[in-house]
Amino acid sequence: MINEQIRDKEVRVIGENNEQLGIMSSKEAQALADEAGLDLVKIAPTAQPPVCRIVDYGKFKYDQMKREKEAKKKQHVVEVKEIRLSPNIDTNDLNTKISAAKKFLTAGDRVKVTLRFRGREMAHMQTTKHILDDFAEGLTDVAVIEKAPKVEGRSMTMFLTGKKN
Repeated sequence: MINEQIRDKEVRVIGENNEQLGIMSSKEAQALADEAGLDLVKIAPTAQPPVCRIVDYGKFKYDQMKREKEAKKKQHVVEVKEIRLSPNIDTNDLNTKISAAKKFLTAGDRVKVTLRFRGREMAHMQTTKHILDDFAEGLTDVAVIEKAPKVEGRSMTMFLTGKKN
């Protein structure tokens, strides 16, 4: 809220140079802002009494947007990368998939390992669970099992996340 939109009886006012001007009525604060040729902006509406600042509103909004953009740059979005396996995978192929998963985990992403079954492979679902166990075992130095292997339809899935140091 800015200027006349502020309808509180009393507000705590901060001046243009970040100095405390004390608690006063919103009309007095508005008069001070008008005198300085600036706007009265409510910056902490939940405080008792609400905190208002005398500032150039356009510059205030610009600085706020700039801070938000900078904060967005610094945050890392954790992605879920999927690795698909089949029940009749060979050891060398499994090792290749494990090294790919290591790359994803060291980059800070989560890994979803999916063991897909087709046709007659569905009859031997429980006997091939060891493939996911071997996969997790190959990544024990960099990963932790977030969700244990679980059967969902025609596939068995497991989630891995990087170890916290």
